[in-house]
Amino acid sequence: MKELQAINQNVLLDITEDKGEQKTISGIIIPDTAKEKQSTAKIISMGSIEDAEVAIGDTVLYKEYSGTETNFEGKTYLILPYAEILAKVVEMDTI
Repeated sequence: MKELQAINQNVLLDITEDKGEQKTISGIIIPDTAKEKQSTAKIISMGSIEDAEVAIGDTVLYKEYSGTETNFEGKTYLILPYAEILAKVVEMDTI
């Protein structure tokens, strides 16, 4: 079995999209060309990053048009520098 591993100051994100058909509430089908590109993804692997504020398994928000997109064994990944991560998505409990 092969897997991708980020090296240096890079982070590997899984950006595989759900290929399911999307419709509006009124039933209009949204074509792939009209869909917005996602800008959040789950961290799959990280290079050697000292004092990292995120970890493998975290969902993060990253800069649009950053990194290098690649397909590997049927999934789509984004390899980007750690500095391109803008925020960490955190679940908050409501009071």
